[in-house]
Amino acid sequence: MAKQQQEVRDLQEGSYVIIDDAACKINAYSTAKPGKHGSAKARIEAKGVFDGKKRSLSQPVDAKIWVPIIERKQGQVVSVDGNDMQVMDLETYETITMRMPEDVDASPDENIEYLEMEDQRKIV
Repeated sequence: MAKQQQEVRDLQEGSYVIIDDAACKINAYSTAKPGKHGSAKARIEAKGVFDGKKRSLSQPVDAKIWVPIIERKQGQVVSVDGNDMQVMDLETYETITMRMPEDVDASPDENIEYLEMEDQRKIV
């Protein structure tokens, strides 16, 4: 999995983080003040990018955490067959078969945007 380390205090809503070995997008980020015997803590509420599950994490703000490297790419729909569709990447011209989400209505020759992390892809 392509990832890099980052401090928890540098995270913000809308960025990505790895929780339970899954890439997640941060929905809520809050911090608690340091107490008498401890450091400040951050609470992160996130939703899985590729599986849609909700996850939470509580860490000290100076702790290191893994952040996935997710690429945002452009593609063109080549064909649609039921719930599957063939998409051609506009940079590499490779053809990829993807499952079409229920809320997306795509037709051939339409340009789409999708997220890619290693072998996982999702239409935005």
